[in-house]
Amino acid sequence: MPKFATQTSVSVEKSRAEIESILSKYGAREFGYFSGEKQAVIVFSTKTRQVQFKIPLPSRDAFRVTPSRRRVRSADSQHQAWEQACRQRWRALVLAIKAKLEAVECGISTFEQEFLAHIIDPATGKTVGEELTPMIEERYSNPGLTHRPLALPSPD
Repeated sequence: MPKFATQTSVSVEKSRAEIESILSKYGAREFGYFSGEKQAVIVFSTKTRQVQFKIPLPSRDAFRVTPSRRRVRSADSQHQAWEQACRQRWRALVLAIKAKLEAVECGISTFEQEFLAHIIDPATGKTVGEELTPMIEERYSNPGLTHRPLALPSPD
């Protein structure tokens, strides 16, 4: 169950505008979004990369009953609970993008390290994460592969 911003009153529109403002502050040149019933998508460009975030949206049916499952919600109450869950996801995305960009700005990591899974491969139109996740899952589920022990880097 999500914990961050579960009680936020910040609208989806305000969060989206905040994301655009943050991206502009850090040098993004282009910004777009679209929203459907199951997910919202944000796309932006930097000087050298295109990035895409997909935000899974909750099903309205998931809010038909209260969390305790003791009562069926009214249509209005169901809609309000669903909207709250959508607002929470957008606030979490604001936090994630801001943290990634600040880590890059401070030199903690590079843009590619922070956004790698969300960078769009221009050859396929898919994100790197969409391309690599099946391969990683296959390798971790393959009993024939020997997993290497974790090795901590030595401090410089």
